[in-house]
Amino acid sequence: MITFSREKLINAILYFAKNTNYCGKTKLMKLLYFLDFIHFRQTGKSVTEMDYYAWDFGPVPVKVWGELTSGMQADMNAAISISTKKDFQHILAKQKFSDEFFSPRELRILEQVAFIYCDSPTNEMVELTHLENTPWAKTLAEKGVREKIDYFLAIDSKDGSLSLEEASYRVSEREEMKAIFGTT
Repeated sequence: MITFSREKLINAILYFAKNTNYCGKTKLMKLLYFLDFIHFRQTGKSVTEMDYYAWDFGPVPVKVWGELTSGMQADMNAAISISTKKDFQHILAKQKFSDEFFSPRELRILEQVAFIYCDSPTNEMVELTHLENTPWAKTLAEKGVREKIDYFLAIDSKDGSLSLEEASYRVSEREEMKAIFGTT
């Protein structure tokens, strides 16, 4: 079954593949991380609903990494291909991006992330995710490598960020709705 969040994930990948240069697997992981954590910071909800883990080279949505590494599901395989040259695995779009699954805010963040990091090489993206006080750095320091990164670590006191209380409230409301209606 293809879920709404799966459609968002695939279309986010399509967007990044078409709208950024040097979009390999590692850069893609960072772009998805920025998309999800920026959106969570503003709304209390990630775009793709993926879990990220603190790997040595930064945050990784392990399920997507595994799928891109070990064999893509039919819907992902129909949407993208991976071209390998030397050690670089370039993500290539095979389908058109569809914006129908995204809210206006999600689209705006998707576009901003692609614009800001359009020409950034992978090593620069890795450095950015390793900065002090990022959710990845906090997770690595407090829990260790390969541990799940808590989205709440994106909440801060800067403009545009929800308060911790508001983010917690929104997350609990969504969980309650999922329990009542059985949605994903």
